[in-house]
Amino acid sequence: MTRISRKLRRWTSEVLDLPQDVLYDMPRLTLIGSKQLYIENHRGVIHFTPDRIVLALSQGQLEIKGTALVIRNILPDEVAVEGTILDIHMNGVEGKG
Repeated sequence: MTRISRKLRRWTSEVLDLPQDVLYDMPRLTLIGSKQLYIENHRGVIHFTPDRIVLALSQGQLEIKGTALVIRNILPDEVAVEGTILDIHMNGVEGKG
């Protein structure tokens, strides 16, 4: 992304009071205790077992490790995961902003 484009997005975010995840197509994670995880702005499921889930992101991947993991709900851009969540790791995601 060019320097001008980054500045324009930052300015737009500040002026319009928009969350940066909307402008930059970044994932939004909502963790409720260690039992539920909601992921918005994903690009699909790459790997699924009861111990590990890997989701594609616009840039990189999101890896969720735990026990008794289940995908409770899946929509085109949102996933709800339940189980005992032990670790969440983002691979290949470049910090923006």
